[in-house]
Amino acid sequence: QVQLVESGGGLVQPGGSLRLSCAASGFRLDSYTVAWFRQAPGKEREAVSCRSSLSGSTFSNESVKGRFTISTDSAKNTAYLQMDNLRPEDTAVYYCAVREGSCHPSDYDYWGQGTQVTVSS
Repeated sequence: QVQLVESGGGLVQPGGSLRLSCAASGFRLDSYTVAWFRQAPGKEREAVSCRSSLSGSTFSNESVKGRFTISTDSAKNTAYLQMDNLRPEDTAVYYCAVREGSCHPSDYDYWGQGTQVTVSS
């Protein structure tokens, strides 16, 4: 059974850091392109960062460039999103997703259930 389970969310002060994890089961994560999305209350879901399984290249939303880093650990079959210098506008539910092929703005095969990130003083 294919499953993605996110963890690592929580409450953090502005300027702080969090590392989100996305544990995959039922398939090999490194065979898929992995992306992180987020959705804030009242807003549409947006792509945050993506790592292509085809090229190994990573792509990030302009709003998080230089602050967020996507990575994968094949041995743990887990993807990560390291988030540094967090801002209140980063508050959202964060989701990981996977697809075959290259990074795409929205079309992914499997999604996790999401983890809440709240940035507030």
